[in-house]
Amino acid sequence: MKVIEKRKMERFDLNLPALLSIKAESGNTRAFEFMIRDICAGGAFFKTDTPFSVGTDVKMDLIIPLDKLKSGKNNRSRIDVSGSVIRTESQGMAVCFDKKYSISPWNR
Repeated sequence: MKVIEKRKMERFDLNLPALLSIKAESGNTRAFEFMIRDICAGGAFFKTDTPFSVGTDVKMDLIIPLDKLKSGKNNRSRIDVSGSVIRTESQGMAVCFDKKYSISPWNR
């Protein structure tokens, strides 16, 4: 039986760290570190045993190492994007990205 691909964007396997922040009921922001399993222009899948609930709004900082791509002072870039959880499963959660994002050097 042939599997029909429904995705509109090409997805890439990627094993990179990401910081996801959510607003707690108290109003405070809580940050969590996850690993990305795969990513495309529209979203990413994050590995976790305890996914956030579907509909949870998240702010993400995706940390991309650039040491193999360029030389210079900054060897990592940060992609700052927000989105929301659209699916959960036993291995993690899928997050759909919003349209606005920024890319900047990672200076940590």
